[in-house]
Amino acid sequence: MNLKHDLGRRMIFFDGGMGTLLQANGLGAGELPELWNLKKPDLIEGIYRQYIEAGADILKTNTFGANRIKLRGSGHGVEEIVSAAVRQAKAAAEKTGALVAMDIGPTGKLMKPIGDLAFEEAVSVFAQAAAAGEKAGADLILIETMGDTLECKAAVLAAKESTSLPVFATMIVDETGRLLTGGDIPAFVALLEGLGVDALGLNCGFGPDQMKRFLPRLLECCSVPVVMNPNAGLPRVVEGENVYDVTPEEFAADMKEIAESGAWVVGGCCGTTPEYIRAVTKQCARVVPKPITKKEITVVSSYSRTVMFGERPVLIGERINPTGKKRLKQALRENDMDYLLREAVTQQENGAQVLDVNVGLPELDETAVLSRAVREIQGVTGLPLQIDTSSPQAMEAAMRVYNGKPLVNSVNGKEESMRAIFPLVRKYGGVVIALTLDESGIPETAEGRFRIAEKILSTARKYGLEKKDLVFDPLAMTISAGQQNAAVTLEALRLIRDRLGAHTSLGVSNISFGLPGRERINAAFFVMAMQNGLGAAILNPGSAAMMDAYRSFCALSGADDRCMEYIGRYSQQEEIKPAAPAGGEVALSDAILRGLKESAVSAASRLLASREPLEIINTEMIPALDRVGKDFEKGTLFLPQLLMSAEAAKSAFEVLRAKMSESGQTEKKGKIILATVKGDIHDIGKNIVKVLLENYGFDVLDLGRDVAPETIVETAVAQKVRLVGLSALMTTTVVNMEETIRQLRTAVPDCRVMVGGAVLTQEYAEHIHADFYSPDAMGSVRYAQRVFS
Repeated sequence: MNLKHDLGRRMIFFDGGMGTLLQANGLGAGELPELWNLKKPDLIEGIYRQYIEAGADILKTNTFGANRIKLRGSGHGVEEIVSAAVRQAKAAAEKTGALVAMDIGPTGKLMKPIGDLAFEEAVSVFAQAAAAGEKAGADLILIETMGDTLECKAAVLAAKESTSLPVFATMIVDETGRLLTGGDIPAFVALLEGLGVDALGLNCGFGPDQMKRFLPRLLECCSVPVVMNPNAGLPRVVEGENVYDVTPEEFAADMKEIAESGAWVVGGCCGTTPEYIRAVTKQCARVVPKPITKKEITVVSSYSRTVMFGERPVLIGERINPTGKKRLKQALRENDMDYLLREAVTQQENGAQVLDVNVGLPELDETAVLSRAVREIQGVTGLPLQIDTSSPQAMEAAMRVYNGKPLVNSVNGKEESMRAIFPLVRKYGGVVIALTLDESGIPETAEGRFRIAEKILSTARKYGLEKKDLVFDPLAMTISAGQQNAAVTLEALRLIRDRLGAHTSLGVSNISFGLPGRERINAAFFVMAMQNGLGAAILNPGSAAMMDAYRSFCALSGADDRCMEYIGRYSQQEEIKPAAPAGGEVALSDAILRGLKESAVSAASRLLASREPLEIINTEMIPALDRVGKDFEKGTLFLPQLLMSAEAAKSAFEVLRAKMSESGQTEKKGKIILATVKGDIHDIGKNIVKVLLENYGFDVLDLGRDVAPETIVETAVAQKVRLVGLSALMTTTVVNMEETIRQLRTAVPDCRVMVGGAVLTQEYAEHIHADFYSPDAMGSVRYAQRVFS
């Protein structure tokens, strides 16, 4: 087949779950499936042939875990494993026209700053695998089962930088439609489309009936082909074997509905044998793919949320910018990143929807500082960021590590500027602020600025960008230097909106530079600008006058549905006080809630002057952690923020523990063993649980990953442990979890066992005789509290 030609002309079919067939043929618990490419090549090739006979157009290579992190200690290299897999798939596909997709799965590690895997290390890991796939003859790259947008970004960049192959990417979501790290469907679509993937979608996690619930949202915001590869339902253990609860016929009926609704590429994941794919190709062969409607949506995103231009004016917080800010300059020079983080949180609390990040001082290494600032700010807030720099080098470095689709400030009409910035926006994705100036300077007329906007758009299209990728800034010049400056800017806003049909932005406060009582001028001009089509405003969200003007405008213009936001803000009897400034002292509980490590340390040290450590823990730390945990369980706070709050609490606890050691008050609540079971090398879930349990005062004995049942039992006996937590991510290792529980029951019958992991369900946990199953880390904390209460 010809992928480029056939996409959209007919349905394209992926194969199914290679791992399921390998287990049926004797793959051992915890054994790396990829090693069978070398051990049993004829079997692997035979499985590929079965899927081709079932009608598959694209074969996924048996390389899901073929990266140097997962293969470490196996005695085999990435290229050896990948070459064998591609060779076997190509042999099976010979003379059939079927294509071979180099399959790339996640590393099993969390990315920094919430984990220990550095971004560039992840890029290198994925690039090695992708390049090996292309060298061996793969036809495309499939990046699948990604639950973290930043790790997926690393994989996509690696594939694009190390190969010339088409790139498909599919994510795995929970029952609410969110990723492990909190991103929703619009957020990951914005990221992946910005990075230029050729198709995107969902795989694993659910059967087709559950997965199809998320398809409308995907189609609503997606402008590229959609891929859907669900499981054959949920697994159950029957006589020691995994059995899936959806029949091939039921699976195919749901997949036909998915295809008719708009997916262009369909197939299967766990549990989908050739019988499933045969049923799908039979049901869907005559479905004509629905045309894709290009979404002209200007959107920026973070790992957890999106901000769309056009619905109402977007508020961009301006406070992380050293221009005119003595205290911020001092913080940057002193490497006081905590000040920037507090400023970010304060602006979010005051109503900012995007945060401008500018660290440009002549004496700083702007490239290094901007990248670090972006990473750390994204650790404490889920707001999208505006990367603000005049340095293309600093811009690229920050865009590269940014988790989402950023707003970028800025490009202008100079050829040199467009030549430097547009390729970056094209490569990394983003929306760029375009200033209406060029080699001749800033035009004095609105028409002149409009013509530059036209020129910028025309040039951007030559670089593969579209109108939705630009937001035009017609430049607010101070009225103290020219009486008509405000009128010219307002007219330019109207022209860009009405003639060009594009979105606009302004640094609103520039209009009043050099005048007294600037806030009055700023607020009045802000309202006038919004009336004339302003799409985004860079302003101080801590200014009551500006925020009052904004909320009033939204209520008056109908952007505030039934005035509910206005009523919610102003119906209180007492005047609402703005959030505390970033430079003030932060309470310990607030520092934990916000994930501010340095502020938590300072707050804990202050409290020790007048209070006992245990009192501080019980009255300040535990209530704050409980609130964070409840917000996480409600879905209003996400994994990165949860872990940053935990790290802040951990930092504060170290201060308190040092004091308690002096007075002999270091007793823990109880010992808990944590381990990833034998054969399983994934430890994301275990590590998250460990951080939270330690913050709640438990003594955690972390035995690591790939831990034999005997080791866990011996430790439990020797340490007189009352609670063991076991984790598994692969269906092939659940049998080792069951064996560990069996041995614990014999050796330490009073010991309780809690289990977790992506492959587990409540039914699964009950079958292997676990005492408790939790789908998330906070559930483990709650259970530990009950056990040791």
